Amino acid sequence: MKRFSDGGFTIKLLVVTLLYPLPANVSRGVFVEDHVNLLREAGHDVKVVNPLPWMPRFAEARRSTHSGVAKAPRKWVQNEQPVYAPRFFALPDHPYPSLTRNNLRRKAKRVERYLGGWRPDAIVCHTLWPAAILAEVLAARWNIPWTGIVHGYDFDVALEDKGMAKHVKHAIESCDALVCVTERLSNIASELPNPPLRHMTIPCSTEIGTDWARDLRTWRGRWRKDSLDILFPADPRRPEKRHLLALQTGEELEHRGWVVGVTTLKQQPRNIVHDRMMVADVTLITSKREAGPLVARESLLCGTPVVSVNVGEVSQYLPESWICDADPSSLADGIESALRNGWTKERSVHDSLAFASNETVIQAWNALLSSLVEQT
Repeated sequence: MKRFSDGGFTIKLLVVTLLYPLPANVSRGVFVEDHVNLLREAGHDVKVVNPLPWMPRFAEARRSTHSGVAKAPRKWVQNEQPVYAPRFFALPDHPYPSLTRNNLRRKAKRVERYLGGWRPDAIVCHTLWPAAILAEVLAARWNIPWTGIVHGYDFDVALEDKGMAKHVKHAIESCDALVCVTERLSNIASELPNPPLRHMTIPCSTEIGTDWARDLRTWRGRWRKDSLDILFPADPRRPEKRHLLALQTGEELEHRGWVVGVTTLKQQPRNIVHDRMMVADVTLITSKREAGPLVARESLLCGTPVVSVNVGEVSQYLPESWICDADPSSLADGIESALRNGWTKERSVHDSLAFASNETVIQAWNALLSSLVEQT
């Protein structure tokens, strides 16, 4: 189903992803769901395959992103999008990645049976390890191009792991195109000994519904006397998010006279997340590693200032005084600066985040996909 007209086109597209919202965990992989919805709105015929690891219920406690995996069905519908989840074998932390690779390769026939006579024109794979194993096998069987997307883990963790590194490098070299969601990740890709055949930066899209979109607020309360609601936009169980640092920052602010409350986000639906962003006085990001983070952009669009350590791409759009060292005193200074001075950049919030608008992102994806499909 390749249709080219007036510079636009529609194709059949298979999205293979390790992360996608589950019936029991709707917050898991929402950025992939956003991408799928964007592709569907552009007219593409999209099907989603979300391979999940076999795991007992108690193993879900190891990471919050595993919540809901053990009881997930083989098939379900997420916001009118059918999802198929073949199960593969994987040990915690992947001490024997070849076992995972061999097992996942054998799932290609099951995917074919699920799709019936439907065959895609291209494959998009969110995250390389281990979902790219299945994407590469399917692309070879159908002789179609496949594109890998790096969100952070593949380069920041898997590429540094002795066991997983060779599999990630193989995926990088074998994909027809590699998309990195930030310039930092794209720079890593270009500096690899064997860089991908083609790579580019396309960010995850960020749009807020009209019910939540607000102009950035300024502080109107009593200085160092009123209550201060700090939003920690992550699950505190994830060690890389450094929840303790956020609590220590709140303690430092209390020493200065503020009455501080810290709200956390675990597995809430997107509308609840945006509700909490709207009512918070400031969003605090203390993570060791992030791709975006998307919550920073969403918070700004909800009207709430964001103070962050220098992680991901925040330096591209946040005011300099809102980006702080990873210590409680510096972060407390940043929060007070954000409250006192407000947005200090010449460009508005919306102009600063225009690179991640739906229109900009889908134009970049359509250009990439059309060039790949035309080559086949």
